[in-house]
Amino acid sequence: MRFLSVLRKCAREQKRDLWILGLSLAFAPLFVFIYWMFTGGNVTTSYGILVINHDVGITLSDGSNLKSGEEAISAMEVLTFKDGSPILRVKSITDRPAGEKSLRDRDATVLIIIPPDFSQVIAEAQSGETPTTTLEFVGDLTNPYYTVAAVMAITALDSYTVSMTSEYRAVELLETALGGSAARTEFEIYIPGLFVFAVILIMFQAAMMVARDIESGTLQRLKITRLTAFEYLSGTTTWLVLIAVVTILVTFATAAAFGFRSQGALWIAILVGIITSLSIIGVGMIVASFSKTVSQAFVIANFPFGFFMFLSGAAFPVPMGTLFTIAGRDISIVDILPPTHAVAALNKVFTLGVGLDGVIYELCALSLLSVIYFAIGVWLFRRMHLKA
Repeated sequence: MRFLSVLRKCAREQKRDLWILGLSLAFAPLFVFIYWMFTGGNVTTSYGILVINHDVGITLSDGSNLKSGEEAISAMEVLTFKDGSPILRVKSITDRPAGEKSLRDRDATVLIIIPPDFSQVIAEAQSGETPTTTLEFVGDLTNPYYTVAAVMAITALDSYTVSMTSEYRAVELLETALGGSAARTEFEIYIPGLFVFAVILIMFQAAMMVARDIESGTLQRLKITRLTAFEYLSGTTTWLVLIAVVTILVTFATAAAFGFRSQGALWIAILVGIITSLSIIGVGMIVASFSKTVSQAFVIANFPFGFFMFLSGAAFPVPMGTLFTIAGRDISIVDILPPTHAVAALNKVFTLGVGLDGVIYELCALSLLSVIYFAIGVWLFRRMHLKA
């Protein structure tokens, strides 16, 4: 049957690209395993809560001390999942600006400020009076974890105050939005991720442009001129960066035309996009080093593209554990992915309106990754395609 002949032909042709077949078969199962590590097994997501406790406490008529601020903190700390792991990671601080910086960096989710008269109000409510005080919640309202963490903290604090005051709610809640996060529309919340998505797509252009020179024989002719890998890749990168700049500008102009508003300076966002594109192009060069044809480059490029989109926060947040801490900043495995830092930086610029000093860490991380990926790309390209 001709059907079987075609089937045999497909099988014989596939034997020439068995490793690409293997990658295709392993792609989805690999992500199933990765997401199981992030969300399954014994891993649970806990939310970072910062607390500034101004409560001074009081001495009751029987001589005992009432420190409702400390007791409220304990009420949040005892919230646990079924496996006993804490829901809220509560940390007491004294410096509000430092706490707000942690919120901008997303090292914490909510900052709670307990007023000085907290214990006094609780004691007066116990004696039959009806006083009130205010607990302040500060957070980036565009942070997808903020709502969950705030609700958990409010539940614990409300349970504590009600138990202490016999159902009378003596505490009012004041929500303070960080930066311009309260004024963002749902459309505007998605833009930082889409901005990064536009830059990530440059990887396909980088990988396929180089693979095209390999497949067409252009690279062989260039080798006669004693072209070095660095010269070839740096020239190609310069062209791709120009394309990236145009992509960034067109993406932003389109978003602005539909009502997007940046709280920070546009030039900072463009700088973030350009440095991100350098690291993405470096990854594209690595892909090209393992490709002999344009079709191979396209297939292989889908693998780093999947990691960049689904593990960096560009598409949706992924809970990550901390590997270690440097200078008070938590470092996780996804920090090796350039889009992780790009999304964080653009959220700060677009939503919180930070200046250049607010994204120095992200710019340094992106620059370091660009150097590393580009150096690996040059080394692999020289080894795989420019050997004598």
